[in-house]
Amino acid sequence: MSLGELDQASSSSERPALLRELGTIEFPASGSAEAQPHFLRGVAALHSFWYEEAIDAFRRATTIDPNFVMGYWGEAMAHNHPIWKEENLDAARAALQKISVDASPTVRERRYLHAVQALFSEGSKLARDQAYAAEMESIASEYPDDREATCFYALSLLGLATHFDEEPALQEKYRVQAGALTLGVYGVNPNHPCAAHYTIHAFDDPIHAILALPQARRYAQIAPEAPHAQHMPAHIFVQLGMWEEAAASTKAGWESSQAWVRKKELPLGLQDYHSLYWLHYVYLQQGRYKDAEAVLAEKQRDMAQSSSGEQAQVLGYDRKVSRNYDQMVAAQIIETERWEQADQPWKVNGYRFGDEAPLKAAFVREFAQSMQRLEHGNTVQADHPESGSLFLQKMPESQKSDISSIWNMQLAALREVNDGDGSQAIILLDQAVEFEGQLPPSSGPPALIKPTHELYGEILLFLDLPQDAQQQFEKSLLWHPNRARSLLGLARASARMGDLHAARQAYATFLNIWNQADPDIPELDEAKQFLQNIPHK
Repeated sequence: MSLGELDQASSSSERPALLRELGTIEFPASGSAEAQPHFLRGVAALHSFWYEEAIDAFRRATTIDPNFVMGYWGEAMAHNHPIWKEENLDAARAALQKISVDASPTVRERRYLHAVQALFSEGSKLARDQAYAAEMESIASEYPDDREATCFYALSLLGLATHFDEEPALQEKYRVQAGALTLGVYGVNPNHPCAAHYTIHAFDDPIHAILALPQARRYAQIAPEAPHAQHMPAHIFVQLGMWEEAAASTKAGWESSQAWVRKKELPLGLQDYHSLYWLHYVYLQQGRYKDAEAVLAEKQRDMAQSSSGEQAQVLGYDRKVSRNYDQMVAAQIIETERWEQADQPWKVNGYRFGDEAPLKAAFVREFAQSMQRLEHGNTVQADHPESGSLFLQKMPESQKSDISSIWNMQLAALREVNDGDGSQAIILLDQAVEFEGQLPPSSGPPALIKPTHELYGEILLFLDLPQDAQQQFEKSLLWHPNRARSLLGLARASARMGDLHAARQAYATFLNIWNQADPDIPELDEAKQFLQNIPHK
């Protein structure tokens, strides 16, 4: 039974509330006709990761029909968030325990129940995810016309991929396999929320992103009611450097979640702060620094509100409100190159920049100080010039990671070039880009904050090696298309080496991206001046 068929069967008052704006799916399930629309709404909400709404819909279905077995299956499924590496085992198992011993599921439904029981059984998360994926593969194979089986099998593969950050080839294999499955569903039903959503996740990297561009352009229209569906297209738009589209998508995701939270009087933490974080980054790439500051101020207001009173009593929500605050502050400083801001406390009701990620804050402060020294000479005093990197001193062994290791290399390279040893800086940067190349590409704003190829290019320009710098900026743009600082660096390097055609092209692209930029940013005048002085031939 499809959402469209149920839409016709249900009353006119039910249609807008239950079915209209979450997509079109077919998922036959044994149960009362009255409960079916709620069940299908729950499944459609699941496909858009709208887990709270899905739980509500499944519970409505099982309240109407306590023997609606698949309603309990759906409620359990809503407690597993594979892409986000989250699960609530106790809640999922409690949902499955509600199934009556007198229930009579069909053979196909028993297969789904067996699969979800494997997902929430004993054992490690990886072992359970592998067992569940095997079950879903079997169901999808046995029921080839069951698009939901294909969708949930694809999602299980995306979940498996999250376990293999240290094995990029295996991770890519799972993701591409999932994308192939969902593209097949999309070909049959282009209004299926899974078909668009999971395809975007499958190809969320700079190499494969173009494959999901049609789905990115459609997903928000398929499920306009779901806040996450408004945000998700930005995953592809950011990978492709489509900043205007990314800004519209992330803004819609944020505002849609705000409206939902207000309507249902939910905690602030259920707002889509993930979209707000991305919106901040996108504005920075567009040169909309004042808009980025306004987004950061909105984040700070919500953090202040959630740190007191009723909001703080909701377990976990305060953490969600503050999540990525340190990353946003770091980006605000590094993308704008307003290095003096690194000395500010960025304090919100007792929460300071670095409380969530102290190593990140230490990196940003030392990075800013090093860049000031690079720009102004040794008139800017380092904290401990005689003892090397303050960041290295502050890092406990237990907190080291791939990202922090690259940060260390970046800081060490800056220290060497500031001390006059450009050759050693180049050796360190070669090591850093090699290390970075072994990591999975970021989904959204770069986890490193400053991509190493971009920093490498800037240091090479400082060392008056524009040809080498040009190559580094080109490499940066392969992984971060239309990234503003890399485009600007490419233009500068090309101009300095006399490649005026490449310089003009880079400056023109930069200006096109910055068509809504704050008018008082010096880089804007730099690009305009160059294009005026070097006319197109």
